[in-house]
Parts: sequence; C-alpha cells; structure tokens
Amino acid sequence: MSNHSEAPVTPVEAFEPPYYAAVFTTVRTQEQSGYSETNARMEDLVKDVPGFLGMDHAQTPGGLGITVGYFRDADALTEWRRNVEHRAAQKRGQAEWYQSYTLHVAKVERSHGFTRAQVPQIPAAG
Repeated sequence: MSNHSEAPVTPVEAFEPPYYAAVFTTVRTQEQSGYSETNARMEDLVKDVPGFLGMDHAQTPGGLGITVGYFRDADALTEWRRNVEHRAAQKRGQAEWYQSYTLHVAKVERSHGFTRAQVPQIPAAG
C-alpha cells in the first residue's frame, strides 16, 4: 500500500448513482518483495481508466486489507480488469503476496456523504 500517513484522511466522495464498486479484501503472506512498488504502479495505472472515480484503502491491525475502487460504469471496470499490467500483478499476487483474497463487485444504487464543517478558530484575547 502507499504511504498515506501525511495525506489527510478523506473517503472518496459520494457520486450520482448508478456506478460500480469493486471491493477487494486481502490477507497477505509474509513474502512482500516488490509488493509496494507494484501496488503504487497499479494505483497510478487505474487513474488512466476512463470512468475511474476513486479508491479507498483500509488495513486492520490484524492484517485484513480492504481496497474499494469506484467506477462510473461496467465498461470502465471491464477495462481495468483486462489491463495487461493489472493481470500480471494479479498473477504475482496469487503466487507470492496473498494468503487469501475476495473480490466483490456491486452496482451502487444509493450514495450520499457528510463532511463536518470546519469551525473557524477565534484568536484568544490577550
């Protein structure tokens, strides 16, 4: 996964439905040689897919990883699934990096979001 520790934590915004969500859950092996570089390349590559809307990541302390990719339509998701570099990364993941994984693809029919408004800071009197 990319190092997001310096970036603000914000989920992908809600989009006007319908669109698609690809939910990829993983448990990784101890062998992670080349994983970070490949993951960074996949994050860059998917951004070039017309109809890619964004991606959220989470990792539990116990080792469950969750990545959700959002796509405007089924064609965008199919283009990503068929990408040659992505296919090669999938094969390497099965051979080396993943103990197990699950992929769920869903059509999003309802979506909304909330962001707390920032309260302006009032300078202390002094």
